[in-house]
Amino acid sequence: MAFLFRKFQEAVKALAKNRSISRDPRHLQFEADINRLFLYTSYNRLGRDASEADIDEIIDMTKKAPFTDQQKQVQENIHSQVNAFCTRMDDILLPDHKGKNAPLDSQTNTAPIRSGLSLAVGRHPSIAPGHRPTVADTKPLKREELSKRLKDLVGYNVVIKPSEIPHKEAGLGLFVDGEADVGDVIAFYPGLVYSPAYYRYIPGYPRVNANNSYLITRYDGNVINAQPWGVGGESRELWDWSTSSFPVSKDNNDMKGSDRIWKMLSKPLDPTRTTGAGDILELRNPLAFAHFANHPGKDMSPNVMVCSYDFPLSEVKMRPYIPNVAFGGGREEVKMKKYGTFWFKSWGGGGSDAPPPPSLKSIVLVATRKLCGEEVLLNYRLSNSKLRPSWYTPVDEEEDRRRWS
Repeated sequence: MAFLFRKFQEAVKALAKNRSISRDPRHLQFEADINRLFLYTSYNRLGRDASEADIDEIIDMTKKAPFTDQQKQVQENIHSQVNAFCTRMDDILLPDHKGKNAPLDSQTNTAPIRSGLSLAVGRHPSIAPGHRPTVADTKPLKREELSKRLKDLVGYNVVIKPSEIPHKEAGLGLFVDGEADVGDVIAFYPGLVYSPAYYRYIPGYPRVNANNSYLITRYDGNVINAQPWGVGGESRELWDWSTSSFPVSKDNNDMKGSDRIWKMLSKPLDPTRTTGAGDILELRNPLAFAHFANHPGKDMSPNVMVCSYDFPLSEVKMRPYIPNVAFGGGREEVKMKKYGTFWFKSWGGGGSDAPPPPSLKSIVLVATRKLCGEEVLLNYRLSNSKLRPSWYTPVDEEEDRRRWS
């Protein structure tokens, strides 16, 4: 198996070097990341019984399969893992749950897991406005006990403790407790999800990162704010973001030139003026701590990478274990177009394509190698167009440039 993994890793490196010249460097980096995620998650799904022929087939598919097909397969691979995780959580938390002896592919879903590349195909039932699901009875376990039981079932969990990165601002870090394989989902990035239509509701807008280091952006422009989530809680309950406290943006009357124009165009909006019904979430989720992962220090390498995961909202029984809520309710997806640094609503006539099934835009961290009792390190890819903090050591300057081009 070690020989096969080395062969697999060589293929990952080769793909990273053989990127064709693109007119859109940002999309080029997006494709490169999907290629890697396709390899990692497909390798993981093969399991320990994978043969050399299986590895060769995956590598060959990465070279020949269309990008959109690889993207859909990554979603299905991640969904398969999340589905298994949700079933294990039900096994632990729900009284008289019957999923313990059931195959992982026939879980508590209202819709069966589809094979091939069909995850993003088909229509999903809409979520009724104003719907308030009943909180299911769960066993009164503390999060620490729940985390231990999950580790017994899957082989690992994650814990928060002082970081081992040698700089004074490292603070707390995220660690794998146990042993995780390459391609495993290590953690969820929890919190509020802001689509571009709601950017002006992000606390502190437009300088959103001035007082908040727990923001992360997907390639599609959705921003997740983990600050309201913090460290979760000790129950399953209606998580209503409107009860969270938000930092107040300070007004600056000394702005000049373009900064003053930016402020006029980017006047922040009051988040309390939108309705936020919230969702029933499991606040004890033992993997909802991706926001504690640190950037690797000097001479260190990342061991996880970000993967955007579109959770299908038709999977009602899995919903409590996805630690995110869409700002504004997420019942309608407003089409937006980007012009320069600004996002505007798209008023163009709709095409004949059917709207995509409703989903919750989330993020998970995927292991890029085997992890055993070590700190989780994530390449932050901070923009090289702005002043970076002193502790930031770029992993790959070219990737940073393409990501934010």
